[in-house]
Amino acid sequence: MNDQSEGPGDVVEPRSRADRPVRADAQRNTDALLAAALAVFATSGVDAPVREIAAKAGVGVGTLYRHFPQRADLVAAVFRREVDACADTAPVLAAEHGPSEALARWMQRYAAFIATKRGLASALHSGDPTFDTLPAYFEKRLVPALRSLLTAAAAAGEVRNDIDANELLTAVAGLCMRGDDSNPTYAQRMVALLVDGLRYGAGLI
Repeated sequence: MNDQSEGPGDVVEPRSRADRPVRADAQRNTDALLAAALAVFATSGVDAPVREIAAKAGVGVGTLYRHFPQRADLVAAVFRREVDACADTAPVLAAEHGPSEALARWMQRYAAFIATKRGLASALHSGDPTFDTLPAYFEKRLVPALRSLLTAAAAAGEVRNDIDANELLTAVAGLCMRGDDSNPTYAQRMVALLVDGLRYGAGLI
């Protein structure tokens, strides 16, 4: 208990929702819902019944709506979660592998993220204002992640030093978005070829 009591003239400001710590069970429910939504969206599309998502997460529909009042809120949260997971992989790979290998592995991880994004594309381009901030979030998180790997690999003389991170992200996305759904290894092979191209002329430019 706090020993300092409030006087009659003191005004106690209520803590905002953002300042309150998230309860462990609430965080578990959020994580479960996002993981379930990603899996359901991948197989059934973003218009899948919320009952299916709640059931897969092991929670009630009411819990889903408490966390994500609108479907767009859930889609946007799934997108941000996947962006964060992809970006956070960069320093882990850099610590575990040599510069060019870390870059190659991250680009494959990014390609896998793009495959996820394809499932969300119809919603993300629907014009819903909930999604307006997502492109900036994508750039803010992923461009620095890739740039750090490119810089390290170029400094080691393992890839060209004239590659722009933004352009490379766009190139990989283009390869993956044009992929053949019946051939799941297509994007992986195309990205591997692109990485080989980055190594051409390394140390000479």
